[in-house]
Amino acid sequence: MSATASVAETKNDKPERDKPWLIRTYAGHSNAAESNKLYRGNLAKGQTGLSVAFDLPTQTGYDPDDELARGEVGKVGVSVAHLGDMRTLFDQIPLAQMNTSMTINATAPWLLSLYLAVAEEQGAPISALQGTTQNDIIKEYLSRGTYVFPPAPSLRLTKDVILFTTKEVPKWNPMNVCSYHLQEAGATPVQELSYALAIAIAVLDTVRDDPDFDEANFSNVFSRISFFVNAGMRFVTEICKMRAFAELWDEIAQERYGITDAKKRIFRYGVQVNSLGLTEQQPENNVHRILIEMLAVTLSKRARARAVQLPAWNEALGLPRPWDQQWSMRMQQILAFETDLLEYDDIFDGSKVIEARVEALKEQTRSELARIAELGGAVTAVEAGELKRALVESNAKRIAAIERGEQIVVGVNKWQNGEPSPLTAGEGAIFTVSETVEMEAEARIREWRAKRDDKAVGKALDDLEAAARSGANIMPVSIAAAKAGVTTGEWGGRLRQVFGEYRAPTGVTLQTVSSGAAEEAKLLIADLGERLGETPKLVVGKPGLDGHSNGAEQIALRARDVGFDVTYDGIRQTPTEIVAKAVERGAHVIGLSVLSGSHVPLVREVKAKLREAGLDHVPVVVGGIISPEDELVLKNMGVTAVYTPKDYELDKIMVGLAKVVGRALDKHAADKADAAAGVPGAPKSNGNAAQVF
Repeated sequence: MSATASVAETKNDKPERDKPWLIRTYAGHSNAAESNKLYRGNLAKGQTGLSVAFDLPTQTGYDPDDELARGEVGKVGVSVAHLGDMRTLFDQIPLAQMNTSMTINATAPWLLSLYLAVAEEQGAPISALQGTTQNDIIKEYLSRGTYVFPPAPSLRLTKDVILFTTKEVPKWNPMNVCSYHLQEAGATPVQELSYALAIAIAVLDTVRDDPDFDEANFSNVFSRISFFVNAGMRFVTEICKMRAFAELWDEIAQERYGITDAKKRIFRYGVQVNSLGLTEQQPENNVHRILIEMLAVTLSKRARARAVQLPAWNEALGLPRPWDQQWSMRMQQILAFETDLLEYDDIFDGSKVIEARVEALKEQTRSELARIAELGGAVTAVEAGELKRALVESNAKRIAAIERGEQIVVGVNKWQNGEPSPLTAGEGAIFTVSETVEMEAEARIREWRAKRDDKAVGKALDDLEAAARSGANIMPVSIAAAKAGVTTGEWGGRLRQVFGEYRAPTGVTLQTVSSGAAEEAKLLIADLGERLGETPKLVVGKPGLDGHSNGAEQIALRARDVGFDVTYDGIRQTPTEIVAKAVERGAHVIGLSVLSGSHVPLVREVKAKLREAGLDHVPVVVGGIISPEDELVLKNMGVTAVYTPKDYELDKIMVGLAKVVGRALDKHAADKADAAAGVPGAPKSNGNAAQVF
């Protein structure tokens, strides 16, 4: 046979390829115009769907000029305050042809309303729109923290979106049950499986039990519930987890809800692979981590993701640039189009190792689901703090294993020596959002308010409130409000008046089990207590709207274990509240945790409030994703120490905190001696080392 014939025969025998998953990049920053430019650029590079990141004021229902939005506008996503912003965000992007994912939860009905209004302006029939609103509010109480209202009204809003879209926007996924952030908060595979499935059950039961719900439509509702998951570095376990997810979802569909149509029982999910494991040290290693994690959600055909978005290699350092996002996108394209992966059936079928691990995960998940049901279901377990405490404990075990070297992280606790990375060299290696973005957003929203019909806005808000109080579906009045020119803050503010606000359990309690602490740190804190004449007091604060509390929780937990008297009241504290707590508790040191990139303005405000309260002598330390340049800025403000993701050893941080307080005591003693000696400019002593704080 000739070589030519062999090639032809091979081509004819080539298996038919599956369609690739949707290729997305989670993106958005600054303002709608800049984000629109980014989206159109990514689509031109081969991205096949959009995944929109909104900033924290947008996610929590505040306008850019609200006091609580200070320092947060445009930082972790795009600011969308009204219909004009949404219109700009999707300018020249045909929504009728787009599949758009929006990571939005508490304000999901509002952002979806703005999206639908823009689609109508483009002439797109809303019945044809495809996409997803995350809309998983329950997991926000456990991990990401962008909740606003208490669980009951929040679930009601989720239900309203589901019922409205199932009828009016039938191709839309109204809820993405999101286990991604559970793993980021420390969840084990069994916790990720069981908590996500318990959340889905809670939402579906809420829909089914609505007195106005048509039971005959339940299978359609079930089929539109999708999932958004995480994939970490334990490659085999992650593959098995996804297969277990699919099989358990099918089981729940049949046994709990009696759904007979196999197509409507399919487990449909999108994924962003793990950001928790991205390292500040040797960040180029993150490229390999991201690729390996992607394989876990693409190799197994029976459990393959419908959409994939990958973090960028440098997200532990700061915001990625378009080039960094492009690099991650190219990983997907090379796997999907250059390999033969999509030409074959599931390559893991028949594997005894895979089958055994899947069965073990399923059995453990069933047991955990039964335990959650005994607690009263996911919502009751969240309100009681049971699930949050379990996540904090799991995360503590993970961190302790890395500290002890039992869990190896290359470049972090093993093989730390390496060549300097050329990727991080030079100016512009990390994208930063200009401080002018917030001022520009404030100017734009004032202009928007000045040009709209105030009478129409007032009526729209009154109708919104009436629907909220009566129990009517919130979506039609929200769409009308969007068209009338209502702003994000006005929508959120009116519903706050009706539903109130909520503060979720922190998971840091006397009962929370940790992995203990090193004796060196305990002894230092004990010695410090003797010098002070009382237990050293640490106030841990989360200023701003940042809800990523994993780091603050672990600091508070370990500080408790080494002997600090710890005060930690959870997320979304104003600088005024943090300083008031420091005064009330007589704090000896204040620790601030900010992961949204807003550390400079927020810390500046905290320091100013401390000066006003006469507490400028109380040392402040800051933790977060902070560049070396910003670290210098913070230290010039008077911040005593800065901790970033590279500082993973909690006991070393505790030793550092003890030394910070010790140096403050030494300074007080020196000032006292200078005052006694009559040194000009020496501060007056209050005569007690403890009282200096």
